[in-house]
Amino acid sequence: MTLPNFLLIGAAKSGTSSLYYYLKQHPQVYMPASRDQKEPDFFALEGEDINRIGPYGTHTMTNAITDLDNYRALFDGVTNEKAIGEASTSYIYSEKAPERIHNYIPDAKLIAILRNPVDRAFSHFLFSMSNGREPIPDFAKTLDAEEERIAKGWSFQWHHKRRGFYSVQLKRYFDRFDRDRIKVYLYEDLRNDPTGLTKDIFQFLEVDDNFVANVKKKHNPTQVPKNQTVNTLLNRPNPLKAIAKTILPKDFRKNLADRLKQKNLGKPELSAKLRRELTKDYRDDILQLQDLIGRDLSSWLE
Repeated sequence: MTLPNFLLIGAAKSGTSSLYYYLKQHPQVYMPASRDQKEPDFFALEGEDINRIGPYGTHTMTNAITDLDNYRALFDGVTNEKAIGEASTSYIYSEKAPERIHNYIPDAKLIAILRNPVDRAFSHFLFSMSNGREPIPDFAKTLDAEEERIAKGWSFQWHHKRRGFYSVQLKRYFDRFDRDRIKVYLYEDLRNDPTGLTKDIFQFLEVDDNFVANVKKKHNPTQVPKNQTVNTLLNRPNPLKAIAKTILPKDFRKNLADRLKQKNLGKPELSAKLRRELTKDYRDDILQLQDLIGRDLSSWLE
Protein backbone atom coordinates (compact mmCIF):
# COMPACT_ATOMS: atom_id res chain seq x y z
CA MET A 1 0.00 0.00 0.00
CA THR A 2 1.33 3.40 -1.05
CA LEU A 3 2.21 6.47 0.98
CA PRO A 4 3.60 9.72 -0.47
CA ASN A 5 7.31 10.34 -0.81
CA PHE A 6 6.97 14.12 -0.94
CA LEU A 7 4.71 16.73 0.65
CA LEU A 8 3.91 20.33 -0.17
CA ILE A 9 3.56 21.60 3.39
CA GLY A 10 2.49 25.24 2.82
CA ALA A 11 2.24 28.05 3.73
CA ALA A 12 -1.41 28.89 3.08
CA LYS A 13 -2.15 31.72 0.62
CA SER A 14 1.43 31.62 -0.65
CA GLY A 15 0.95 29.95 -4.02
CA THR A 16 0.49 26.37 -2.85
CA SER A 17 -2.61 25.79 -4.98
CA SER A 18 -0.78 26.93 -8.10
CA LEU A 19 2.19 24.70 -7.28
CA TYR A 20 -0.13 21.74 -6.70
CA TYR A 21 -1.69 22.13 -10.14
CA TYR A 22 1.67 22.75 -11.84
CA LEU A 23 3.38 19.72 -10.29
CA LYS A 24 0.55 17.28 -10.93
CA GLN A 25 0.82 17.93 -14.66
CA HIS A 26 4.11 16.01 -14.75
CA PRO A 27 3.66 12.40 -16.00
CA GLN A 28 6.11 11.13 -13.37
CA VAL A 29 4.36 12.93 -10.51
CA TYR A 30 1.24 11.60 -8.79
CA MET A 31 -0.93 13.84 -6.68
CA PRO A 32 -4.59 13.18 -5.80
CA ALA A 33 -6.58 14.34 -8.80
CA SER A 34 -9.83 15.55 -7.28
CA ARG A 35 -10.20 19.07 -5.91
CA ASP A 36 -11.93 17.49 -2.90
CA GLN A 37 -8.79 15.41 -2.23
CA LYS A 38 -6.50 18.43 -2.05
CA GLU A 39 -5.40 19.28 1.49
CA PRO A 40 -6.33 16.05 3.32
CA ASP A 41 -4.55 17.39 6.45
CA PHE A 42 -3.84 13.83 7.61
CA PHE A 43 -0.57 14.48 9.39
CA ALA A 44 -2.04 17.52 11.15
CA LEU A 45 -5.30 15.85 12.20
CA GLU A 46 -4.69 12.10 12.48
CA GLY A 47 -7.14 10.58 14.95
CA GLU A 48 -8.72 13.93 15.75
CA ASP A 49 -12.25 15.30 15.50
CA ILE A 50 -12.85 17.13 12.20
CA ASN A 51 -15.59 19.18 13.83
CA ARG A 52 -13.88 22.33 15.04
CA ILE A 53 -14.98 25.57 16.65
CA GLY A 54 -15.57 28.52 14.36
CA PRO A 55 -17.52 31.79 14.27
CA TYR A 56 -20.82 30.07 13.55
CA GLY A 57 -20.50 27.23 16.05
CA THR A 58 -19.21 23.89 14.83
CA HIS A 59 -17.09 24.02 11.70
CA THR A 60 -16.60 20.71 9.88
CA MET A 61 -13.35 20.25 7.96
CA THR A 62 -14.97 18.30 5.15
CA ASN A 63 -11.79 17.51 3.19
CA ALA A 64 -9.86 16.27 6.20
CA ILE A 65 -8.78 12.62 6.42
CA THR A 66 -7.97 11.40 9.92
CA ASP A 67 -7.33 7.67 9.54
CA LEU A 68 -4.48 5.87 7.79
CA ASP A 69 -6.57 3.56 5.59
CA ASN A 70 -8.49 6.42 3.99
CA TYR A 71 -5.28 8.39 3.61
CA ARG A 72 -3.60 5.49 1.81
CA ALA A 73 -6.65 5.27 -0.46
CA LEU A 74 -5.77 8.71 -1.86
CA PHE A 75 -2.86 7.02 -3.63
CA ASP A 76 -4.65 3.93 -4.97
CA GLY A 77 -4.29 5.33 -8.48
CA VAL A 78 -0.48 5.30 -8.40
CA THR A 79 1.03 3.29 -11.25
CA ASN A 80 4.63 3.91 -12.26
CA GLU A 81 5.03 7.52 -11.03
CA LYS A 82 8.32 8.24 -9.27
CA ALA A 83 7.20 11.19 -7.15
CA ILE A 84 4.04 10.68 -5.09
CA GLY A 85 2.75 13.58 -3.04
CA GLU A 86 0.00 15.74 -1.67
CA ALA A 87 -0.42 19.35 -0.56
CA SER A 88 -1.75 20.40 2.85
CA THR A 89 -1.00 23.91 4.06
CA SER A 90 -1.79 22.96 7.65
CA TYR A 91 1.42 20.93 7.89
CA ILE A 92 3.83 23.83 8.24
CA TYR A 93 1.72 25.36 11.02
CA SER A 94 0.83 22.18 12.88
CA GLU A 95 2.96 21.32 15.91
CA LYS A 96 2.07 17.64 15.51
CA ALA A 97 2.60 17.19 11.77
CA PRO A 98 6.43 17.09 11.68
CA GLU A 99 6.64 14.18 14.12
CA ARG A 100 3.81 12.29 12.42
CA ILE A 101 5.39 12.77 9.00
CA HIS A 102 8.73 11.59 10.36
CA ASN A 103 7.04 8.55 11.88
CA TYR A 104 5.24 7.43 8.71
CA ILE A 105 7.51 8.68 5.92
CA PRO A 106 10.90 9.62 7.42
CA ASP A 107 12.56 9.83 3.99
CA ALA A 108 9.94 12.17 2.52
CA LYS A 109 10.98 15.27 0.62
CA LEU A 110 9.32 18.43 1.91
CA ILE A 111 8.51 21.58 -0.07
CA ALA A 112 7.49 24.87 1.52
CA ILE A 113 6.67 28.15 -0.17
CA LEU A 114 6.55 31.28 1.96
CA ARG A 115 5.03 34.69 1.40
CA ASN A 116 5.67 37.99 3.13
CA PRO A 117 3.78 37.23 6.37
CA VAL A 118 1.94 40.55 6.33
CA ASP A 119 0.61 39.95 2.83
CA ARG A 120 -0.12 36.32 3.69
CA ALA A 121 -2.16 37.25 6.76
CA PHE A 122 -4.18 39.84 4.86
CA SER A 123 -4.76 37.44 1.95
CA HIS A 124 -5.89 34.76 4.39
CA PHE A 125 -8.35 37.21 5.93
CA LEU A 126 -9.68 38.13 2.47
CA PHE A 127 -10.05 34.44 1.65
CA SER A 128 -12.08 33.91 4.82
CA MET A 129 -14.24 36.86 3.82
CA SER A 130 -14.74 35.56 0.28
CA ASN A 131 -16.06 32.17 1.40
CA GLY A 132 -18.30 33.59 4.12
CA ARG A 133 -16.25 32.25 7.05
CA GLU A 134 -15.19 35.57 8.57
CA PRO A 135 -17.98 37.40 10.46
CA ILE A 136 -15.94 40.60 11.07
CA PRO A 137 -15.35 42.51 7.81
CA ASP A 138 -12.45 44.46 9.31
CA PHE A 139 -8.91 43.03 9.24
CA ALA A 140 -7.64 45.09 12.19
CA LYS A 141 -10.53 43.92 14.37
CA THR A 142 -9.96 40.27 13.46
CA LEU A 143 -6.32 40.67 14.50
CA ASP A 144 -7.40 42.16 17.81
CA ALA A 145 -9.73 39.19 18.32
CA GLU A 146 -7.28 36.48 17.21
CA GLU A 147 -5.73 35.54 20.55
CA GLU A 148 -9.15 35.33 22.17
CA ARG A 149 -10.37 33.16 19.30
CA ILE A 150 -7.38 30.84 19.68
CA ALA A 151 -7.94 30.63 23.45
CA LYS A 152 -11.53 29.55 22.75
CA GLY A 153 -10.29 26.78 20.48
CA TRP A 154 -11.13 28.21 17.08
CA SER A 155 -9.78 26.19 14.16
CA PHE A 156 -6.39 27.13 12.68
CA GLN A 157 -8.25 28.40 9.63
CA TRP A 158 -8.81 31.65 11.55
CA HIS A 159 -5.24 31.99 12.86
CA HIS A 160 -4.40 34.66 10.30
CA LYS A 161 -1.51 36.36 12.06
CA ARG A 162 0.00 33.40 13.92
CA ARG A 163 0.43 31.35 10.76
CA GLY A 164 3.01 33.85 9.52
CA PHE A 165 5.72 33.11 12.11
CA TYR A 166 7.57 30.81 9.77
CA SER A 167 10.93 30.39 11.50
CA VAL A 168 9.32 28.70 14.49
CA GLN A 169 7.28 26.47 12.21
CA LEU A 170 10.10 25.48 9.87
CA LYS A 171 12.54 24.80 12.70
CA ARG A 172 10.36 21.88 13.75
CA TYR A 173 11.10 20.31 10.36
CA PHE A 174 14.79 21.19 10.30
CA ASP A 175 15.10 19.57 13.74
CA ARG A 176 13.73 16.24 12.44
CA PHE A 177 14.72 16.01 8.77
CA ASP A 178 18.03 16.35 6.95
CA ARG A 179 18.33 19.72 5.25
CA ASP A 180 18.78 18.13 1.84
CA ARG A 181 15.24 16.76 2.12
CA ILE A 182 13.69 20.22 2.58
CA LYS A 183 13.23 22.86 -0.12
CA VAL A 184 12.01 26.33 0.83
CA TYR A 185 10.88 28.76 -1.85
CA LEU A 186 9.44 32.25 -1.73
CA TYR A 187 6.22 33.54 -3.23
CA GLU A 188 8.39 35.94 -5.24
CA ASP A 189 10.10 32.94 -6.88
CA LEU A 190 6.77 31.64 -8.09
CA ARG A 191 5.57 35.05 -9.25
CA ASN A 192 8.78 35.97 -11.08
CA ASP A 193 9.74 32.64 -12.66
CA PRO A 194 7.17 29.87 -12.23
CA THR A 195 8.75 27.75 -14.97
CA GLY A 196 12.17 27.96 -13.36
CA LEU A 197 10.68 27.16 -9.97
CA THR A 198 8.85 24.06 -11.20
CA LYS A 199 12.00 22.90 -13.00
CA ASP A 200 13.94 23.18 -9.75
CA ILE A 201 11.27 21.19 -7.92
CA PHE A 202 11.33 18.50 -10.62
CA GLN A 203 15.09 18.21 -10.10
CA PHE A 204 14.54 17.98 -6.34
CA LEU A 205 11.96 15.21 -6.85
CA GLU A 206 14.29 13.44 -9.30
CA VAL A 207 11.84 13.40 -12.18
CA ASP A 208 12.43 14.56 -15.75
CA ASP A 209 13.17 18.27 -15.46
CA ASN A 210 12.80 18.79 -19.22
CA PHE A 211 9.03 18.67 -18.75
CA VAL A 212 7.53 22.16 -18.93
CA ALA A 213 4.34 22.68 -16.94
CA ASN A 214 1.63 25.09 -18.05
CA VAL A 215 2.05 27.87 -15.51
CA LYS A 216 -0.10 30.53 -17.15
CA LYS A 217 -3.04 30.21 -14.79
CA LYS A 218 -2.89 31.53 -11.23
CA HIS A 219 -4.94 29.18 -9.07
CA ASN A 220 -7.06 30.13 -6.07
CA PRO A 221 -6.62 33.93 -6.30
CA THR A 222 -8.15 35.85 -3.41
CA GLN A 223 -10.87 38.43 -3.83
CA VAL A 224 -13.57 39.57 -1.45
CA PRO A 225 -17.26 40.35 -1.79
CA LYS A 226 -18.31 43.91 -2.51
CA ASN A 227 -21.67 43.20 -0.88
CA GLN A 228 -21.51 40.98 2.21
CA THR A 229 -25.27 40.30 2.21
CA VAL A 230 -25.10 38.86 -1.31
CA ASN A 231 -22.02 36.86 -0.32
CA THR A 232 -23.82 35.38 2.69
CA LEU A 233 -26.82 34.42 0.58
CA LEU A 234 -24.57 32.65 -1.92
CA ASN A 235 -22.33 30.86 0.57
CA ARG A 236 -24.39 29.96 3.62
CA PRO A 237 -27.61 27.95 4.05
CA ASN A 238 -30.76 30.08 3.80
CA PRO A 239 -34.41 29.77 2.67
CA LEU A 240 -33.71 31.16 -0.83
CA LYS A 241 -31.07 28.50 -1.50
CA ALA A 242 -33.42 25.82 -0.17
CA ILE A 243 -36.18 26.93 -2.56
CA ALA A 244 -33.73 27.10 -5.48
CA LYS A 245 -32.74 23.49 -4.85
CA THR A 246 -36.33 22.37 -5.38
CA ILE A 247 -36.89 24.16 -8.68
CA LEU A 248 -33.52 24.52 -10.43
CA PRO A 249 -31.18 21.79 -11.74
CA LYS A 250 -27.93 21.39 -9.80
CA ASP A 251 -25.59 22.37 -12.67
CA PHE A 252 -27.67 25.45 -13.48
CA ARG A 253 -27.64 26.52 -9.81
CA LYS A 254 -23.89 26.08 -9.56
CA ASN A 255 -23.17 28.03 -12.76
CA LEU A 256 -25.52 30.82 -11.72
CA ALA A 257 -23.99 31.03 -8.22
CA ASP A 258 -20.47 31.09 -9.66
CA ARG A 259 -21.36 33.96 -12.01
CA LEU A 260 -23.00 35.95 -9.22
CA LYS A 261 -20.04 35.37 -6.89
CA GLN A 262 -17.60 36.54 -9.54
CA LYS A 263 -19.55 39.75 -10.21
CA ASN A 264 -19.63 40.47 -6.49
CA LEU A 265 -15.85 40.24 -6.01
CA GLY A 266 -13.16 42.90 -5.64
CA LYS A 267 -9.86 43.29 -3.77
CA PRO A 268 -9.25 45.94 -1.10
CA GLU A 269 -5.82 47.24 -0.10
CA LEU A 270 -4.09 46.88 3.26
CA SER A 271 -3.59 50.22 5.01
CA ALA A 272 -0.01 51.49 5.29
CA LYS A 273 -0.42 51.94 9.06
CA LEU A 274 -1.49 48.36 9.67
CA ARG A 275 1.25 47.08 7.34
CA ARG A 276 3.87 48.91 9.42
CA GLU A 277 2.46 47.51 12.66
CA LEU A 278 2.42 43.94 11.40
CA THR A 279 5.88 44.21 9.88
CA LYS A 280 7.18 45.31 13.27
CA ASP A 281 5.51 42.31 14.93
CA TYR A 282 7.04 39.90 12.42
CA ARG A 283 10.49 41.53 12.30
CA ASP A 284 12.36 39.24 14.71
CA ASP A 285 10.89 36.11 13.14
CA ILE A 286 11.79 37.32 9.63
CA LEU A 287 15.39 37.90 10.69
CA GLN A 288 15.56 34.42 12.22
CA LEU A 289 14.02 32.96 9.07
CA GLN A 290 16.71 34.62 6.93
CA ASP A 291 19.39 32.73 8.85
CA LEU A 292 17.43 29.47 8.81
CA ILE A 293 16.85 29.31 5.05
CA GLY A 294 19.75 31.43 3.80
CA ARG A 295 17.63 33.90 1.84
CA ASP A 296 17.66 37.68 1.84
CA LEU A 297 14.28 38.78 3.23
CA SER A 298 15.05 42.47 3.64
CA SER A 299 12.22 43.37 1.25
CA TRP A 300 9.77 41.89 3.77
CA LEU A 301 10.94 44.44 6.32
CA GLU A 302 10.31 47.53 4.20
